[in-house]
Amino acid sequence: MLTNTKLVSIGNFDLKLNHLLIISILALSFTVSFLLRSQAADFGFELNEFDPFFNYRATQYIVDNGIGSYFEWNDSLSWYPHGRDVSATSQVMLHLTAATTFWIFGGGLDLYNFTILFPVVFGSLSVIVIFALVRVIGGTTAGLFSALLFSISLPILIRGPIGWFKSEPLGLFFGLLTVYLLVSGINSQNKKVAFAKLVGAGIFTAFSISTWGGNQFFIIPLGIFFLALPFLRTDHKFIIWAIPLYTITTILTSFGFERVSSNFIFGLGGISLIASTLFLVSCIIVQNKSSKNKARNGLLFLVVLLIIATSLIVVNSDSQFLPLPSHRYLNALNPFLTTTDPLVDSISEHATTTLDQSFLFHSVLMIFSGIGIWLIIKNIQNKNSSFIKNDMLFFSLILGIVGVYVSATFVRLEVFGSIAVIILASLGLTALTKEFFKNKPQTKKPISKLIKLPYVIGIIILLIIPMIFPVGSNVFAISKVPPTILNGGTVFPITSIDWLDSMEWIKNNTPEDAVIAAWWDYGYWIQTLGERATLADNSTISTSVIENIAKMLLSNPDDAWVSLNEMQADYVLVFVAGQKLGIDSEESFYILEGGGDESKKQWFMRIAGEDLSKHLFSDGLSGTDYFWNNTLLGQMFPYTPVIYINFQTNEEFPIYLPGFEPVYVKEIKYPSDGNGPLRLVYASPSFTEEKVGPMIGVFIYEVNKEYNLTS
Repeated sequence: MLTNTKLVSIGNFDLKLNHLLIISILALSFTVSFLLRSQAADFGFELNEFDPFFNYRATQYIVDNGIGSYFEWNDSLSWYPHGRDVSATSQVMLHLTAATTFWIFGGGLDLYNFTILFPVVFGSLSVIVIFALVRVIGGTTAGLFSALLFSISLPILIRGPIGWFKSEPLGLFFGLLTVYLLVSGINSQNKKVAFAKLVGAGIFTAFSISTWGGNQFFIIPLGIFFLALPFLRTDHKFIIWAIPLYTITTILTSFGFERVSSNFIFGLGGISLIASTLFLVSCIIVQNKSSKNKARNGLLFLVVLLIIATSLIVVNSDSQFLPLPSHRYLNALNPFLTTTDPLVDSISEHATTTLDQSFLFHSVLMIFSGIGIWLIIKNIQNKNSSFIKNDMLFFSLILGIVGVYVSATFVRLEVFGSIAVIILASLGLTALTKEFFKNKPQTKKPISKLIKLPYVIGIIILLIIPMIFPVGSNVFAISKVPPTILNGGTVFPITSIDWLDSMEWIKNNTPEDAVIAAWWDYGYWIQTLGERATLADNSTISTSVIENIAKMLLSNPDDAWVSLNEMQADYVLVFVAGQKLGIDSEESFYILEGGGDESKKQWFMRIAGEDLSKHLFSDGLSGTDYFWNNTLLGQMFPYTPVIYINFQTNEEFPIYLPGFEPVYVKEIKYPSDGNGPLRLVYASPSFTEEKVGPMIGVFIYEVNKEYNLTS
């Protein structure tokens, strides 16, 4: 065939045209992924979201002080006055990998800029890893399809754009590498190569979980796969040492990471991995000892194990002799599990995936996944035409089903659903392609040629459609959003210097030992850019502290002042987002709703255990007179509602009515020269601008230590 044409020989290796084709498609996939992930740089070259700022600061600590000091570091800027044991509560491998690659490849690049590029590089390199994984499962064609599909996957792009120095880009890279090494190892004909790959898989399992705790979901399909291996493979002498080698390496490596050893090894993840490995070994022994009915005896043994495991889970739900993962992980395993913790519910990435989102994320690939499952199972019945082995078929189906299942609970976990759909769709496309392009009898060749061209065109059209439609919600539009620090995480696709300027003000105008009180969302920004200690931050280590902050903000100003002094806070920060209306008037009018604290206040109330009806009208958003006049948060917003408007009918009313929205004017309740409990010492630039349209404002108040309580 033309693709087997030799181009050049390098030693014992012959470079052929098909090698060049593979390299070209992988280079294209990497480039497409890199460019799509880099779109946000058009708005500004900044870290994106909240966690990346802490991860950057932690990496900077390693670069400045060394790895040994990092493992002894108690971060005094976090969770004042107690601090934070960083190595025991962080994604350690993310920090270590970033610091190590910076030392090797950083050159003259600034570390901040290096960490901005870091997720784009590793996220794009993942196309090569998924190619290698799917190639082992279903061949080179399937691997190439998976690389192309991965490069344009919307859920994966959303969780790994430029500046997204968080867990997912490197975590998925390590997670996919783990699965590839394991699957490749157990399929290797060379026992020495298999040994090396299985040890590597165990090491990278610990690395991947240390990078991102979500990678524990890879353990689920692996555990199920181990339970099935004794019935799928006949080379029992090999797998009886291969799988335990992987598991033992995983456990031993995990002991090197405090967070992994405590949350994984002795938790449900580690126990399930160990239990499935012990079953595999025991089942093989049982089968080898049986003179007949080996499969039946093995299945009976499996049924007994499942009954015991189910009983232990039921007992553990009450006694909890095995440490349970956090609610978000349990909720992913059991979508019907509900929580009474409003802090968990308030986090946007914990929102349940809607049906509309699933179709937006996967669309055409769902069709190919279904076709893939059907055609693969159909082809497996004819061993001569099958391109995938029984064990790899079973593994791909397990991975697909588990991935779709866990992604149904959290939007954040759609990355697993995407990986599942990509693998199944790649196998489906491969099966279809092989069906259309297989050699046919001479008499049917003219008809075959008429079918092949429309097939190719049709597949290309189907794969391009999700990249173009729906307009405004396609892969290009959704993956191009401003870095969060430039729009405050609001709904507005704007850029401003408000947050950057406010952090610079804190760094240059407050004492070095100052403590800032703010909602936990902004903790990492204040610590990293403002270089000041905060009471709480995005790690949400102490829910009780966050609850106290919520109660303080919703207390009357005098009680809140007492609470602030008890918490040793020197400043309080509040963030407001809204829009300036283009009303022709001498006075400016505003709508406050866009993603600032004005839009989060209902969550403050739930977390504080407050009666929402006391603070909010029936729409669940508009503040009552009690909220505006009797809470510190209401007094800190430098705005006051003056009228209520129904924008559908243009009706106005002086008090709230259902269907009406409050309109505000500026009013600073705690001026810088006042004698109240707080003094406004900073307002970000957008507050003073008189520009119609989206507006965000950061306001910093100094706690008046000389304030005299009125009661």
